[in-house]
This record gives sequence, C-alpha cells and structure tokens, in this order.
Amino acid sequence: MDRRTFLSYNAAAVAVPTALTTFSSAAKAATSPEPIDFTSNLPAPGSFPDKWICGSESLMDNTDPPVQVHWYNAHSAILRQNKAYSYEAPFAPLYFGNDRVLLLDEGFTTWRNDWDLRGVVDECINDWCARNGRDPADMELLVAFSHLHADHYAAVNQFADRPKTRYMGLTHEEMVGFWGMTNFPEEQVTLDLGGREILIWGSPGHVISEFAYYDSYTQILYTGDMFYRGRCYISFWEPWFASMGRLIDFVDTHPVTHVMGCHVEISKDGQDYPYGMTWQPDEAPVQMTVEQLRETYEFAKTITEPGIYFTGTVFLCNQTRGTTTIDVNPYRYS
Repeated sequence: MDRRTFLSYNAAAVAVPTALTTFSSAAKAATSPEPIDFTSNLPAPGSFPDKWICGSESLMDNTDPPVQVHWYNAHSAILRQNKAYSYEAPFAPLYFGNDRVLLLDEGFTTWRNDWDLRGVVDECINDWCARNGRDPADMELLVAFSHLHADHYAAVNQFADRPKTRYMGLTHEEMVGFWGMTNFPEEQVTLDLGGREILIWGSPGHVISEFAYYDSYTQILYTGDMFYRGRCYISFWEPWFASMGRLIDFVDTHPVTHVMGCHVEISKDGQDYPYGMTWQPDEAPVQMTVEQLRETYEFAKTITEPGIYFTGTVFLCNQTRGTTTIDVNPYRYS
C-alpha cells in the first residue's frame, strides 16, 4: 500500500468502522443535518486539476500514489488511476447525494494489495460525511461502470463484502437490469442519489453494453469510451453513430458544462500516445466541450469506410480495434 503524502493516504483512516455508534430513530431525527440542496444555482461550480498523475519516465522510480483523488467540488470527486499501475489509467467519477454515493468505473487492478480502490473510496466517503454531518453507515454506495471492459470493472470485487453496497453485474442483462431499463439503448432512466439526479441511457458502439451518464448537479456528461480524448475504438459503427446522435439530441435540450470520457491518450497538441504508454507528460485535459462533440458528429457523417480519422479532438478508429496503434495500422490514416 502506497502511503505517500500526495493523498494524505492513511490505511488506518480508510476503513469504515465496523462498530458505529447507534442512535434511536427519534435521536437520529433530532440530529439529522439539513438536506443538501442539489437543485438550485446550477450548474454547481467545480474545477479540474491543471495536471493529473500521468505515469513517469521510469516506472521503477515512480513516486506517485496508485490513484489521484481530485475534488471537483465539495460533493463530487474524480479519481484517476496512475499510469504507472496501468497504462489504461481510467478516470472514475464519485458523486454524492443525500442518501447514496455513485462510483462510475473501477480501474484496471483487481487486488486491494495492488491498488486499494475500496480503501480510497471509503476514505472519500468518510471525508464527505465528516464535512456534512453524516454517518458513513447511512450512505448506500452504488458501484457501476460505463461499459463491459475489464479496465472499467476489474476492481468491482473489492466491494463484494462491503456493507450497504450494490454493484453492477458483468453481463449485459445484469447491467441493463441494474438501472431498470426495459428499452435499451433508447430509454433514459433517472437515478436519484437523494436530491441529486443522474440521467442514464444506452450508448453502444465501442461495445454493445455501454451507458452515458449525466449528472444534473455539475451538468457533466460522462461518455465512457465511446467519446474521449484519444483513440475511440468503434467496434460497431452504426450503433456508435446512433449513440452520437442521442448525445447531440441530449445536449440540444440540456445544459452541459463538460463532456468527459474515461481516458486520455493524446497530447495537448493532438499527438497520439502509442498503445500501452505509461508516461504522458504533456497529455490533453480529460474534459471536452459540447462544441467538440458536435464537431466530431459532423465529421463522422463524412466517414464511409473503416479507418482511423483524426477530428482535431479525438481519433475515430472505425472497426480497427485489432491493430490498436495508429502508426502501424494498415488502414488509411486520414
């Protein structure tokens, strides 16, 4: 376990106490804090860091912790796995409501002794509860992911024995059923975290079992791997193009502050970081704009055959997954 001071990480402080003080219903009612207002003065302001943990030139000399925790605002955190621990380095939003906490995407490490994601999440929950007068034992944790690839669900089992926790299953049917959907991918459902609503709908194309998430509080649209700063591997073009159309319809009718994907694989000046890179010293920011989403959709309308296409923001890898790295891809490079 990495105990360096970047996160003020303390294993003893991470674990949720097994014996918390109990209160009678009347006492709880008398001491319960006022609900947090997640519906006024929107969007809730927040910020991204100037630079994320992005690996190191020598992995043997890496001194960063396994995961970076950035509080976007007082009720929203974004976690990012250190590229020295996995080249995938996925991002993972953590959203707090009055009753529930939602964790999206769990990184590419299974064992807690490699990367204790559960401990980090518990520390964040304890921190938030201390700041807001809550009992961690009263907060339900929902552990979900954007799509069915291992770098997004590998750490799910760390939460299997965690009290008051529900986690998404690893089949398409379980994923859709977790959100109560009956008409995937078109149906939009609302998850209530306790005054804070998350809108969820299907967004296939990168893979079939994939979702888009919109947080009504920060107004961040989370697009997983189907649209992100890097190589958008599109396995199924027609479903992906339809998913992009749904995203455009959504931003036409809802305010969006940022569009955010799960990875960064591109530099600030638009250069691709080759597949498997563990050191990205000048990477682009994870957040994107609605205008960049629109520009990509318009660009996609011109694509008629498999290949790799650079939109100025992302690489659209249309049915080229098997070759992964751009500089050796046999398809034309546009």
